Amino acid sequence: MVIPVHDVNPVRRTPVVTYALIGVNVFVFFFMPGLSGSVAGDSTLVQTCNLHAFLEQYAAVPTELIHHHLPQLVPTGDARDGGCVLGPPGYDKSPVLSVLTAMFLHGGWLHLLGNMLFLLIFGNNVEDRMGHLRFALFYVACGYAASYGFALLNADSTDPLIGASGAIAGVLGAYLVLYPKARVWVLVPFLIFLPLRLPAWLVLGFWFVLQAVYSSGEGVSEAGTVAYAAHIVGFLAGMLLAWPLKPGTPPPPEPGGLLFGRRARPRPTW
Repeated sequence: MVIPVHDVNPVRRTPVVTYALIGVNVFVFFFMPGLSGSVAGDSTLVQTCNLHAFLEQYAAVPTELIHHHLPQLVPTGDARDGGCVLGPPGYDKSPVLSVLTAMFLHGGWLHLLGNMLFLLIFGNNVEDRMGHLRFALFYVACGYAASYGFALLNADSTDPLIGASGAIAGVLGAYLVLYPKARVWVLVPFLIFLPLRLPAWLVLGFWFVLQAVYSSGEGVSEAGTVAYAAHIVGFLAGMLLAWPLKPGTPPPPEPGGLLFGRRARPRPTW
């Protein structure tokens, strides 16, 4: 998997929505129950039960989205006899709204940082092309499409669905439609991290192919722990929604210089 670090595609205005989304995601992550223990590697049973109770209330659950059947017993956050205590939910959960709240929850540092890196690199240009309000609506729409698409394929699953990956996959799909020839700096793990400057269609196309392969269960030992199907649906939704904006989208600047290696930098313009 290549790691994107920068794209050669300047923007005309500050991507305030992209920055706000990153800020909210990071803020929520720091206040998720059980985070301190998970970071230190010594989560207690009570912290784990608190996290399960939190996710049961705010995460999207496929069977709830499709069948609208809410569980009669849920984790209460208490621990007893080596397990989490179950009890009637003390809240009214809306499955539809849970998709929105789930977009701002993450399961760990790698999950959060990976998502925010992709959003930072590719979200600014998509926001620049769409405008702030349309980009915010587009982001939410892709997140909903990804969650419900995954739920339709896993209608009986009771595993909580969390993360911004589906919405960000939509951003990647839109970027591929709008700026396929933009150059993207990536790090390729080959003995060392080799810096390359590649076209966006290659970077994002390769990412999409990997999601499709992983979704089939190939190449991963635990495909069920990551909602790769949600990534695919979000990506396709982003492409579809961005397609009407393709005509009239100004092309990114064509950088000079080498395409790889330590000297691979754009030529200065004066």
